[in-house]
Amino acid sequence: MRTHAMERNALIAGATAMGLVVLVSNVTVGYPINDWLTWGAFAYPLTFLVTDLTNRILGAGPARRVVYVGFAVGVALSVIFADVRIGIASGSAFLVAQLLDIWIFDRLRRQSWWKAPLISSLLASALDTAVFFAGAFAFSELPWVTWALGDYAAKLAMAAVLLAPFRAILAQLPSDWRQAETNRA
Repeated sequence: MRTHAMERNALIAGATAMGLVVLVSNVTVGYPINDWLTWGAFAYPLTFLVTDLTNRILGAGPARRVVYVGFAVGVALSVIFADVRIGIASGSAFLVAQLLDIWIFDRLRRQSWWKAPLISSLLASALDTAVFFAGAFAFSELPWVTWALGDYAAKLAMAAVLLAPFRAILAQLPSDWRQAETNRA
């Protein structure tokens, strides 16, 4: 049976994971693989996994709380450990994209198990990519447009790959934690 303490611990775990993934993404985006891709493209999609699991398990309201805490922690750590411009661009992109992800996921939650996480991640990733790369690298000499295209392609692939852990994690939860049919605010 689900308790308030269990839900609180789940929120803390989600917010902690979110902050760490944002930090790792913001540090690794500074390490290009080539003119099309940076290492950050492989870390950042994990934020959508955290958001979607929180949304499925606890509902949209708790998912928004995880995003707000993850935003604050991620931006603060990124400004310290990554470039300030990257931290600000990342925070802006993260906040609008994650809130869009939650909104789309919540509207699709009653459809097939894979539709909500896949569609919300694909659409929110497009917004995230546009806001982040324009904010972080516009007017620089860096190949940011090709990085953005490569980043989005990686996010598309990661959205599909992360369906397996999404499903596996949900399968391990007690039935009263799955929230597949409820629409919690």
